[in-house]
Amino acid sequence: MPEVTDDERGRRVFQIHRDMAVERAIEKIRENIGQDWKIYSTRDIDLLKYILGESWISLNRRTWESFAFTRLSRENIDEIIRIGKEVKGKKLLESDAVTDVVNILKRVS
Repeated sequence: MPEVTDDERGRRVFQIHRDMAVERAIEKIRENIGQDWKIYSTRDIDLLKYILGESWISLNRRTWESFAFTRLSRENIDEIIRIGKEVKGKKLLESDAVTDVVNILKRVS
């Protein structure tokens, strides 16, 4: 069995922390919008998770924890998903997208 390096282990732990933070945020969003959550496709949710994850990477943890994900409206969520689509479609740089998403999160917090 190949040996796992400390760097690989560290990257994996970082990914786990990111994924857990994003899942907690998604759960808060889902609970807040209730039945409207059903309108989002799996692809939309994956895009939301992706762009939130990239935003988490760019922030210190205290800032991330200060965001009120329960205050995001459907319009905010739609905008964040649209931003994720633009990044995936190469219409928007990831760094610009993260700035846009962080600004949305700051606006509602």
